[in-house]
Amino acid sequence: MLLSHDTSAFPSAPPPDMADPKAIAAHDWAAFDRVEEMSNHWDRRGWTPSTRAYYWMLVFPAGSALAEHARNCQDEIRDLNFDSIDADGLHLTLGRIGTIEEVSLEQLDTLLATTAAMPTGRFRLQAVPMTASRGAVRYSVAPWTPVLDLHSQLSVAGAQRQLPFRKPTAALRPHIGIAYCNRPTDASIVREAIRPLRDIDSVSLPVDHLHLVEMRREDRAYRWHVIDQVDLV
Repeated sequence: MLLSHDTSAFPSAPPPDMADPKAIAAHDWAAFDRVEEMSNHWDRRGWTPSTRAYYWMLVFPAGSALAEHARNCQDEIRDLNFDSIDADGLHLTLGRIGTIEEVSLEQLDTLLATTAAMPTGRFRLQAVPMTASRGAVRYSVAPWTPVLDLHSQLSVAGAQRQLPFRKPTAALRPHIGIAYCNRPTDASIVREAIRPLRDIDSVSLPVDHLHLVEMRREDRAYRWHVIDQVDLV
């Protein structure tokens, strides 16, 4: 899978190796090292208090090792006063299907049936501490290859049902956020806060299920309910 340079993605350029955790982590950090000021994550076009949209996501349980690890990291950066993501809100976004006004329940049913028939397989990821983007503190994720493969399959399934993703697989940059920036912030302050966390051991993440969710925003957090899940076998 060849990824493209995309200025709307972060990092804009893909890493030199999409399987090596060290290469991915170093590439993410180098990209963040060039950021001078972080922006308010919540100042995003396309979202209002009434927006409801369907997404494919990987969701990680509140009682998982990742949740405990993320909580410890959040405690270490609490002086930044960012909006921490709750234990039941940790996720890896794969793609937006459409708003509830754009997508019917019948379309979702056919999309789920198509997706369930795909030859998917379970895999394992590493959440690699710790980096940030222009709007959030986050884990790097490795390897990218199985996530990209899954996204590509979902993209094909969506296109078959006239529900194409808004962004192609070539623009995907897998990550897991732990805290959203809620105001313009000097990025050097954030780098100093999270730099000590980069030496913490990675977290192993089994990925056995794919979730289709209806997402909304409440205050300064994302919330969702699960429409259905697809077992990766």
